[in-house]
Amino acid sequence: MKTAADADKPPSKRETLEILPERAPTFRTVSGRPIERLYTAKDLEGLDYSRDINDPGAFPYTRGIHPTGYRGKLWTMRQFSGFGTPEESNQRNKALLRAGGTGLSIAFDLPTPMGRDPDHELSLGEVGKCGVNVTSLADMETLFDGIALGDITTSMTINSPAAMIFAMYLIVAETQGASWNTLSGTIQNDILKEFIAQKEYIFPPRPSMRLITDIFGFCSKHVPKWNTISVSGYHIREAGATALQELAFTLRDGIEYVQWGVDRGLQVDDFVPRISFFFNAHSDFFEEIAKYRAARKIWAHAMRDRFAAKSERSWKLRFHTQTAGVSLTAQQPYNNVVRTALQALSGVLGGTNSLHTNSLDEALALPTAEAATLALRTQQIIAHESGVANVVDPLGGSYFVEKLTKEMEDGALAYFDQIDSMGGMVEAIERGFPQREISESAYRFQQAVERKDRVIVGVNDFVQENEPPIEILYIDESAADKQLAKLAKLRNTRDNDRVKRSLDALGAAARTSANLMPPILDAVRAYATIGEMCDALREVWGEYEEVPVI
Repeated sequence: MKTAADADKPPSKRETLEILPERAPTFRTVSGRPIERLYTAKDLEGLDYSRDINDPGAFPYTRGIHPTGYRGKLWTMRQFSGFGTPEESNQRNKALLRAGGTGLSIAFDLPTPMGRDPDHELSLGEVGKCGVNVTSLADMETLFDGIALGDITTSMTINSPAAMIFAMYLIVAETQGASWNTLSGTIQNDILKEFIAQKEYIFPPRPSMRLITDIFGFCSKHVPKWNTISVSGYHIREAGATALQELAFTLRDGIEYVQWGVDRGLQVDDFVPRISFFFNAHSDFFEEIAKYRAARKIWAHAMRDRFAAKSERSWKLRFHTQTAGVSLTAQQPYNNVVRTALQALSGVLGGTNSLHTNSLDEALALPTAEAATLALRTQQIIAHESGVANVVDPLGGSYFVEKLTKEMEDGALAYFDQIDSMGGMVEAIERGFPQREISESAYRFQQAVERKDRVIVGVNDFVQENEPPIEILYIDESAADKQLAKLAKLRNTRDNDRVKRSLDALGAAARTSANLMPPILDAVRAYATIGEMCDALREVWGEYEEVPVI
C-alpha cells in the first residue's frame, strides 16, 4: 500500500517501463551488438584521455590524424567509374572531373582482375559489364587520354594482376611527362581480402604475397608518393561481416602485409607510410563512426609497439570510405539516396580521408551519369552546407561513441589473438577461419531480416506495389566486340618476338627471388596482354583453389 510519502517519489525504472514500454525488449546495432538505453560517465571509467583518446593529430590518433581535420583540407571526393570500353570510361571520367570530382576511382570488369583476355572462353558475356575492360597498355593509354595523371590522384580497384595494371599506369604517366617521383594514387592490391571475401584471386596466397611485397620494394625506391596497397575491409563487410569483423580482419590483414614486407628485408618506415585502408560505411551511424576511430588507435599501437616504427607517418592510419553497396535496394531505389547520405555523413564524422558515395541505381545496374553526379553532389552538400566539416571529431567525448570505440578496439584485439595463435592471417585463411566467421554473421543477419527483427524499408516493411521503373545503364555486347577487334589488331601489329622474350623473362624471374616489377614493366612496354602476363606466372605458380567452408 502506497503512503503519501510514496506518492511524492518519482516512479522507478520498472514502473516507468510498465507505463511507457519500449518498442523492443532489446536494441542492437546492425552488427548485432547490444545497445544500452543510456550511456554515462560511468561507462568510460578506466579510460584516460591522453592515453586512449587524445587531441586530433596526437598519438594514438583516435580523434583524427590531422589537428585541423577538414578545416585545413576536405576529404578527396572520389567517385567510382568504369564500364564498357576504355573510350566510354574515358568520357565518364572526364565528366566526373568537370562536375567537381577531385580524384578518379577505376572499376574493372571481371576478366581484367581474373587475368583473362577478352577472347578467353571464361570472359564470354563479361567483357565491360561491371567495369572497364583493360587488356594491354593500349587500353590504358585510351582510358586516360586527355587526363593529366600528374595533376590528379587515381585509385584502381585491382588485386591479383595489380602489378600489371600499375605498370601500365606508370608507363602512361611517363609518356605524358609526369615524374614517377611525384605521381600520386592507389592500387588496391589487397589479395588477402580476395581469399576472405571477394574471391577474385588467381595465384596461391604465398606467391600472391610475394607480388605485393615486390610492389612495396619497387615503389619505396621509384614511386615514393604512391599508395602501394589499400587494405580493404569494404568487401569483407559486403560479404556479410559485422563492423567488428570488418575492423579486425582488415587491420590484421594490414599487419600481415607489414610482416611479410619486413621478412623480405624492407624497413618498416620505408613502406608502411604508403599503406592505406578502405572501409565500408554501413547503415548503423554511430557504430560506423566508432569503427573508424578504433581503427586509427589500433593501427598506431601496432606500428609503434609491434613493429617498432619510428616515423609518425607509419603510425597514422589513412583510409578511404565507400558507402555500403550491400545496403542498397532494388525496391524503391530513391530511398538509396537517403541511405547513402547518412552513410557518407558517418564516414565524414569518423574522419575519412577520401570518400565514394554510391549511386541510387547500383542495386540494378552500373550507375547512369545522372545518378553518379547526384552521388557526388551528396558529398558536396555535406562538405559545404551541413557545417559538420567545421569541427574536428565533433562526437569526441560522447559517452556512447567513446564506449563503442573502446568495445570495437577490445573486440578487434581479441580477434588478433586468435589469428596470431594460428600463425598469422595467411594460415588463418588457409584454415578458412575468417571465411567461416563471415558466413555465420551473414546468415544471422539474413535471419534477422526474415524475422523482421531488422527492418529494411521497402523490402520487408513499408513495401510499395507497382513501382514505376527507373532508367538504368545497360551494357550490351558491343563493348566485347570492340575489345575483341582491338585485341586482334594489337596482336597483328606489335613485335611478337619482343613480347615472347619479355614473357619468358617474366616466367624466369618468377622462379627466383628477384623483384618482378622490372620484368613486368618490360612486358607491358612490349604490349603484352594482361592474360599473357598472368599466364606466364600461372605456369610457374599455378592457380589457387579454395578450401571449402562448411
